[in-house]
Amino acid sequence: MQELPILQKTYDFVKWYIPILGRLPKQHKFNLGNRISERLFEFLEILIDVQFQKQKLPQLEQLNRSLAVLRYQNRLLFDLQLMDTQRYEYIIQHLDDIGTNLGGWIKQQRSKVTT
Repeated sequence: MQELPILQKTYDFVKWYIPILGRLPKQHKFNLGNRISERLFEFLEILIDVQFQKQKLPQLEQLNRSLAVLRYQNRLLFDLQLMDTQRYEYIIQHLDDIGTNLGGWIKQQRSKVTT
């Protein structure tokens, strides 16, 4: 099975981002940092699982909701001044790129359901 681009993009993003979250100040690392880390790992795991599902749409829609939560969690990190503008923009760019791929996959699956 060929690896999906969204899977590689997500894997690369998680690999890059987890060490950064580990460097958050202690008071934020163990609550917001852990919540983001756990959601990223869960996102990656569900992406891997979806490849092998016949009915992909419910899990893809769950991933879309999860991505929205990640966007807000990262916005909160930025608003709490726990990351600089350049890093925040980089993160949001990657989340948007993953979201674009996810949206395309959802659209493809919806068209399969209606035909």
